[in-house]
Amino acid sequence: MQTTLSAEYQNTPDGLAAEAIVRKCVHCGFCTATCPTYQLLGDELDGPRGRIYLIKQVLEGATPTRSTQMHLDRCLTCRNCESTCPSGVDYGHLLDIGRKLVDAKVLRPLPEKALRWALKEGLPSPLFGPAMTLGQLVRPLLPAVLKVKVPPRQQAGLWPRRSHARQVLLLAGCAQPAMGPNIHSATARVLDAAGIQAVVAPKAGCCGAVKFHLNDQDGGKAEMRANIDAWWPFIESASGQGVEAILMNASGCGVTVKDYGHILRDDPAYADKAARVSALTRDLSEWLPELVVALRGKVETTGQPALVFHPPCTLQHGQKLRGGVESHLAELGFRVRLARQESHLCCGSAGTYSVLNPTLSYQLRDRKLENLQAAQAEVIISANIGCITHLQSGTSVAVKHWVEVLDAALSQDAVNA
Repeated sequence: MQTTLSAEYQNTPDGLAAEAIVRKCVHCGFCTATCPTYQLLGDELDGPRGRIYLIKQVLEGATPTRSTQMHLDRCLTCRNCESTCPSGVDYGHLLDIGRKLVDAKVLRPLPEKALRWALKEGLPSPLFGPAMTLGQLVRPLLPAVLKVKVPPRQQAGLWPRRSHARQVLLLAGCAQPAMGPNIHSATARVLDAAGIQAVVAPKAGCCGAVKFHLNDQDGGKAEMRANIDAWWPFIESASGQGVEAILMNASGCGVTVKDYGHILRDDPAYADKAARVSALTRDLSEWLPELVVALRGKVETTGQPALVFHPPCTLQHGQKLRGGVESHLAELGFRVRLARQESHLCCGSAGTYSVLNPTLSYQLRDRKLENLQAAQAEVIISANIGCITHLQSGTSVAVKHWVEVLDAALSQDAVNA
C-alpha cells in the first residue's frame, strides 16, 4: 500500500517503522475473514484492513478523531489477521504505533481515562493480590457484573523442595498469582517430576503488557527493564551455569517477553540484554516434547476427564504455536481435542478488553463456549490466565490450565521420587 509520510512523521522511528509495515499490505481483505470484530460488527473500519487504512491516513497528515480512536480501541490485538495475511503484514506492531499516535492527538473523556488509568496501575500493583483476596472473601455478596471478574479462591498446592542441576525461570506476573496460583505451583511440580527446577526471581513482576497495550508505553518499558534486571543474575550466573530458559505458563506474558528485543531495540542500555531475554523465552508448551519423554510412565491417565483445548490467540497467532499442547498431551494418554468450529477465533478476553469493551467481549465468549461445549468434554483447558478466567465466567464446566491437568495426573511415585 503506497504511503507518503507527512512532515511530522518523516524520519521518526515510529513513522519509518509504520510506513514499512503499511507498504506490505496489498489490501486483499483476507484478514477480514478471520477478524472477530469484523465478524460481529460487519464494519470495514472494525477489521484489520480498515484499521490499517485509518493509521495510514494519520501517518499522511489526517487529523484523527474519536471515531478513529474507537475503531482502534475495538481491536482485540488477537493477531488472527497475521496468521491469515499472505503478505506478512506485522499488524500487531503497527497497531501499537497507531494507537500511540492517535492517543497523542485525541483527548479521551474523563471516565474512560480514569478507567484505563485504574487498570494499568491496578493490575500490575502489589496491592492487586490483597484486593483480589478481599474480593474473593465477599464474592457471594458482589453484583453479577463484578462476580464474574473475581474467580473463587484457589489452593495452590505445595511447591517442590528438591533441587536440580537443570533450572528454568518462571515469571510470577501480576494477575496469575492472585487469580490462578495453582498454575505456577503445578508448573513447578511437573518440571520437578522431569528433573528440572523452577525458579522465580523475587523482583520480577508484570511483563509490561498491561501498561504497554493501554498506551502507557513508557510505563510498560520500565516494567520490562525491571524484569531484565531481576532475571539477569540468573542468566549470567557466576558459576557459568545460567538458567536454560525463561518458561512462560501464561501465553499473554510469553508473547510480550518474546517481543522485548523488538520493543527495546533502540535502548542503548538494554537492547542486547532484551534480545538475549527474548531468545531464552519459551512458552511452556514448547518444552512439552521433552517433558513427554521424561514423564512417560509417571502419568496416570486412566479415568482422566475428556478435555477440549482452547488455544489462546497469544499462543496460536502471537507466538505461532499450534498443535503442540493437544498432540503431546495425547502422547501421554489424555483424551484431548480442539473445538470443531472456530478454534482460531478469540474468546474475547484479550487482556483488559473484557472491561473496556464488555459487550463485544461477552458475545465472543459465549460464541467460543458454544463451540467448546459442543465437543462434550468434561474439562476445558487453555494456556492463559485471562482466557481461563473469562471462559469460566460463562460456564459451569471447569476451565483449567493444561499444566494443572497434567500435574493432577502425576503418579505419587513421580511426585515423591
